[in-house]
Amino acid sequence: MPASTFTIKEKEEIRKLYGLPLEQLDLETFRKIHRELRAKYHPDNFEHLDNEAVKEMATEKFQAIELLSQKMEAWLANAPPAASGYQTDVADYLRPDAFFAIKRLKIEILTADKDLKYHLFGTYYRWLQFGDSFKIPGTRASIVIDEDYAGRRIGFQESVRMYLTFGEEDSIEDMVEWLFDKVVGRATKLLIAGEAVDLDPEKIINAIKKESLLRLGPAVEN
Repeated sequence: MPASTFTIKEKEEIRKLYGLPLEQLDLETFRKIHRELRAKYHPDNFEHLDNEAVKEMATEKFQAIELLSQKMEAWLANAPPAASGYQTDVADYLRPDAFFAIKRLKIEILTADKDLKYHLFGTYYRWLQFGDSFKIPGTRASIVIDEDYAGRRIGFQESVRMYLTFGEEDSIEDMVEWLFDKVVGRATKLLIAGEAVDLDPEKIINAIKKESLLRLGPAVEN
């Protein structure tokens, strides 16, 4: 089972529950944390409550953890040695204690699909002009439009250029999930900071992380 079979949301949930990306977990660490999670979220812990809604939510949470954990154990049991266990020589932007933020990260999308801008921005694209800002739904991240869409090839070929800005509190996974959903099957090429990136969610996440690494260390409290 390749790591790419895990969705962006599943990988983010793994980071939250286990404190490390999937690729940096080994079986022993996974099983230890899994036992702790089972003890913490087991529905029996909530039986004394009178609130049925809370007990139902606890059961759903426990079941979701169990399903994800089964999938993780199957992957970890068959992962090659280089794919499990914390790698001391891992690039800084892939470390679990890395934080990210950036202003005006250039993203360029090449497409032969005339409707791609609509899929990205909805009906707003009709009014977006150079320098306008578009907020990525579900995040505080924003995109500034660089409107220069003139095709220069025979037939239709459009270049949609924009600049991404986000802070430490924003989830790169959420941003990429939005972007990937909009361009998959429609874009012919994606460039981040001038470098071509395969249309694969994990590779897009890593390309953005590489360009936006802010610092390493614990979270800074406001």
